[in-house]
Amino acid sequence: MIRIAPRATGSGSARSRSRFGAGRRLRLRQLVRVSRRGPTLLNWHVQRNSAIFAASFLLALCAATGCSTGASHEPEIGEAYAGPAVLKLRRDVDLRSPEVASVAHGDRLAIVGRRRRFVRVRTASGAVGWTDMRQLLSSAQMDQLNQLAETARQLPSQGAATVYEALNVHTEANRQAPSFYRVKEGELVDIVAHELDPRLPFAPKSILPPPTPRPKPTPKAEDERRVPRPPSPAPIKPPQNWQELSKTPALPEDEQEEPEEAVPTKPVPLDDWTLVRLKNGRAGWVLAGSLKLNIPDEVAQYSEGHRITSYFATADVNDGGQVKHSWLWTTIGDGHVAYEFDSFRYFIWNTRHHRYETAYVERNLKGYYPVQVHPVQASAGGKAATYPGFSLIVEENGVRYRKTYAYQIYLVHLVGKEKIETAPVTVGAVKMAVPLPPAEPAARPSLLARLKAWFKKR
Repeated sequence: MIRIAPRATGSGSARSRSRFGAGRRLRLRQLVRVSRRGPTLLNWHVQRNSAIFAASFLLALCAATGCSTGASHEPEIGEAYAGPAVLKLRRDVDLRSPEVASVAHGDRLAIVGRRRRFVRVRTASGAVGWTDMRQLLSSAQMDQLNQLAETARQLPSQGAATVYEALNVHTEANRQAPSFYRVKEGELVDIVAHELDPRLPFAPKSILPPPTPRPKPTPKAEDERRVPRPPSPAPIKPPQNWQELSKTPALPEDEQEEPEEAVPTKPVPLDDWTLVRLKNGRAGWVLAGSLKLNIPDEVAQYSEGHRITSYFATADVNDGGQVKHSWLWTTIGDGHVAYEFDSFRYFIWNTRHHRYETAYVERNLKGYYPVQVHPVQASAGGKAATYPGFSLIVEENGVRYRKTYAYQIYLVHLVGKEKIETAPVTVGAVKMAVPLPPAEPAARPSLLARLKAWFKKR
């Protein structure tokens, strides 16, 4: 016989209070049961709960602050130096990953991991993050960059230049080379050298040491009981008329195919690079077309569409209390050539018409850096005197000469010409395409001195 339990008549809130009270009484009974076993077991329960709470709190705090465990114990597998002016390190290889630290150019970084072309580095302060390997420099590259700065310090300036917008300075003459400085708009840099290079993909040198070669397995000793291989049979001799058989029969003229025309190879584009000296003493490469030489507009307007490659202020003229300079500049029409200029011009200030005029110009040249401005000893009217002058390197029929000019009473005269070596010169362990200037040529004796020497010989 089945009995049906009577239906509860209490409300839902009363049932929930009864359940809560039953659970509370059960926990109290367990606590009393534990206390009867002794105070040691009760203290153990309290200590365990406290330890679990403390560990949970520390883990939550560590996750909130973003601390990494074990980063300081990662072994160092190599070293590198930051290439850009400011290098950002990220938590992961993804560029959208949050930034964890930033370092400046030249700061040393310890490499602790690698993932394809990305490396995990540790800074001097202990911060660990990921960056692109192409943005790092090896110790050899840093030494080369220091030697480049020393070389640029010894070369004479070919004029100051500025930029219209921010321009990156590269460690090598390549668009993809690391950029360690950014020239701001209006900032001045000194031009010291020029180089023409093909536009090729940048091949960065490995900053990690080469992997240790695995030892070759020792060959197993051959079993003496193994049966040796039989000797190879003698090769079959070819027939005596094998040359006749190898000839291809000639096709009739109507069946012969026309030879395919050779497809012309696409020329590799060239880039004009300029070595600039920065105000902080460093030196690097920039694209020459992005520079604007800081010469006054009243002189630059006569460039005739050519690019000015160097300029110098020479003599001074006082025009009604206003000082005006005489200017020497070099220009080039086609920028993709190995030499630095194809013409030069000397400007003087006309005090009567209050304007600049051309005192001397030469075109269709092959000129090279460096151009130098210096006083020159020359004779005028039978008397030797010192005049403002300049010297530059020009190539004629494959031979380079250093020509020296003097500015004498509104006229420019050639006073010296000396052959120089055409081989490139190495300065500070960096090979430059520009030869160094030789010693200043001796001044030509005056007419009176030559007459005296002639009478003495007689």
